[in-house]
Amino acid sequence: MTSSSYTPAVQGQGFKATVQRLGGYLAAMVMPNIGAFIAWGLITALFIPTGWIPNKTLAELVGPMISILLPVLIGYTGGRLVHGQRGAVVGAVATMGLVVGADVPMILGAMIIGPLTAYLLKLFDGLVEDKIRPGFEMLVDNFSAGIIGAAMAIGGVYGIGPVVEWLTKQAGSGVDWLVDKDLLPLTSVLVEPAKVLFLNNAINHGVFGPLGIAEAADKGKSILFMIESNPGPGLGLLLAFMVFGPRALRPSTPAAIIVQFLGGIHEIYFPYVLMKPKLILAVIAGGAAGVGTFMITGAGLVATPSPGSIFAYLAVTPKGDYFGVILGIVIAAAVSFAVASALLGFGRGEPPADAVGPDEETVVRPDEERVVRPDGQPVVDPDNAPSKPAKQEV
Repeated sequence: MTSSSYTPAVQGQGFKATVQRLGGYLAAMVMPNIGAFIAWGLITALFIPTGWIPNKTLAELVGPMISILLPVLIGYTGGRLVHGQRGAVVGAVATMGLVVGADVPMILGAMIIGPLTAYLLKLFDGLVEDKIRPGFEMLVDNFSAGIIGAAMAIGGVYGIGPVVEWLTKQAGSGVDWLVDKDLLPLTSVLVEPAKVLFLNNAINHGVFGPLGIAEAADKGKSILFMIESNPGPGLGLLLAFMVFGPRALRPSTPAAIIVQFLGGIHEIYFPYVLMKPKLILAVIAGGAAGVGTFMITGAGLVATPSPGSIFAYLAVTPKGDYFGVILGIVIAAAVSFAVASALLGFGRGEPPADAVGPDEETVVRPDEERVVRPDGQPVVDPDNAPSKPAKQEV
C-alpha cells in the first residue's frame, strides 16, 4: 500500500507502529471521500421528513447514497491505494457485491474487500509480468481485472457481505447496550489515549464512522459521530496550558487553539499531552463528560464531522439538537480545563515573569566564557572590556 498523507509518518516496528500504519490506511481510504460523506449528511439534515426543508423527492437521494455510493467510493479508493487505477476499478466492482441485498451500510466491508481485491489483482499481474506475448497485453489486463472483480463481487454477496453485516449488527447491539446501561462515556478511557497516539483517524473513520452511519440511516442521527471528534477536550487542555502551563509554551497555545477548535486539526494538542502524560486524565474526563452530556440531551449528528471543528459540528447537526451538541462541547472543554489546570498545579510551579531573565547570578562573565571570531580572535563586549591602562608621560 502507498503511504497516507492524512496521518504522520510511522517509524519503526512493533505493535504500536503496526496499529498506526493500519490506522493510516483506513484514514487514507476515508479522508479523500469526506466531501461525499458531508454531502450525504447535508442532504439528510435538509430534506428528510424531520429536516430543515422537508422534500420527499430530494430525500430519495439519502438511501442510495449511503447504501451504494459511499461504500463504492471507499472500495474504489482502497483498491487505488493498493494497485493504482486497476486496483481502484476492481475494488469498486467487488464492493457492489457487498451492497446488493445488505441491510446495513457496507462501509466496513468496503474497507476490506476493496484493498483485498486489488491485492489479488496485483499478485496476478506480478505472476504474468513479462510473460505475455506482444499484442495480447490489453486483452490479458482487461479480462484478468474483469474475472477477478466479478469473482470477488460474487464472494462478497455470499461470503464477506454476510459476515460483515453480522459483525456490524453485533457492534451496534453492543453500543445500544452501553447506551442503555449509561456506560457509553466509559469509551473515553480507551478513545482518548488512543487519539494521543495518533490513532484518531483510525478510530473515527474506521470504527465509529461506519457504526454511526448505520445508526443514522436507521434513526436519523447518531451519538457515535461525536465520541472521538468532540473538540471540547482538546480546547480545555490548550486553555489550561495557555493560563497555567510552562511559560515557554504559553505563547504557542493561542494559535494551537485556533487550529484545533476552529480548524478541526486535533493532532495539534497531542504533543502537549505527550509532554506531560498525566494530562491524559484531563482529556479522558473531558471526553467522558461530553459524551455523558450528549446522552442526557439526546444529541446526535447526521454525519461524521470532518475535520472535527466547531463549524463542521454545526453543519451536520440536525434540527433541534443544537443545544445538546453545543452544551456537550462546552462541558467537555470546561471539565478538561479544570482537570488539566489542577494537574498543572494552577501554575504554582512556574517562576514569576519578573524572575525570568539575566541577573547577577545568571550573567556569564567575560572571564568565564569567551566568544571568538572565525579568525580565532576573541570578541569582547565593549561594556565589559577591561579598561586600558593610561599612558604614563615620560
